[in-house]
Amino acid sequence: QVQLVESGGGLVQAGGSLRLSCAASGRTFSSSAMGWFRQAPGKERAFVAGITRSGSNTYYADSVKGRFTISRDNAKNTLYLQMNSLKPEDTAVYYCAASRGSVYYTSWNYDYWGQGTQVTVSS
Repeated sequence: QVQLVESGGGLVQAGGSLRLSCAASGRTFSSSAMGWFRQAPGKERAFVAGITRSGSNTYYADSVKGRFTISRDNAKNTLYLQMNSLKPEDTAVYYCAASRGSVYYTSWNYDYWGQGTQVTVSS
C-alpha cells in the first residue's frame, strides 16, 4: 500500500516556475514506478511525466519536454516535478501516481493516486 500526498501547487505567471512534491508513505515507494498526470476542466487525465523505480529512466509528454523535470528521492520517499517556463495551457490539477509495474502512459495502469494539487498559470 502506498499513500501519496501532493504539494507545491499555486498561482504563477506565464514563464514562471513551480516545483511539485509528492510525499509517499509505506514501504513500497522505492519499488514503485511513479508518474505525474494532470487534468484540466472538461478534459481527461493526461500523462505528464514518469520515472522508473531507480530514477535512471524518465519519460515525458511532448507538451512538457524541455520544460518539466521529474525526479525522485527514494531515501525521502518523495517524488518531484520541476516545472519551468510555465504556460497558461499547463493549468490543471496535478496528480502523482504509483505503479507496481512499469512506467505507463495511461492512467488506468497506476495503482495508487494522490488527491491532486492545483496549478494555475496566468497569462
